[in-house]
Amino acid sequence: MRPYEATKNKSILPLRLRQAIAKLGADIAVARRKRSLTIGMMAERIGVHKNTYLKVEKGDPTVSFGIYAMALFVLGLSDALTALADPGRDDTGLLLDADHLPKRVRARKEPQAL
Repeated sequence: MRPYEATKNKSILPLRLRQAIAKLGADIAVARRKRSLTIGMMAERIGVHKNTYLKVEKGDPTVSFGIYAMALFVLGLSDALTALADPGRDDTGLLLDADHLPKRVRARKEPQAL
């Protein structure tokens, strides 16, 4: 299976992740309506076709992250993106002590048979 085919298959995403993306889309729709913006206005401000923007509001995981980010920006909600993977809020990461992380991680080479 090519990577493109895998991204088109929504079923490879865990249910919890699909639900989170659907909630994000629904929340964007509510925020748009509260600001009295039409679908056309949002699509124009984001720079996408109306159909693509409608996919955002439906929580379609095949829409690029950048388009979701632009929708949040247009609605004045993009500050939330800075906290998504904030190391200060990463409990697991804090436990692993970020100060001792290597600059890069490489896969171990398998010993080759002679």
